[in-house]
Amino acid sequence: MSDTYTGEPPDRLTESFFATKPTAFTRFMRTFIPWQMVRFAAINLKMLRLIARSHRG
Repeated sequence: MSDTYTGEPPDRLTESFFATKPTAFTRFMRTFIPWQMVRFAAINLKMLRLIARSHRG
């Protein structure tokens, strides 16, 4: 491994390393309150089902 500067960014800093930019629709869904309420209810129902299964036996 060489510590000399070659003028090129290291492999770990290439463009593919960074996260992609979310689309306009993705940003909209992240901030759309009714959709957040639906997702919140769905996740909570999944948790309730999981907890109910664990209390059965």
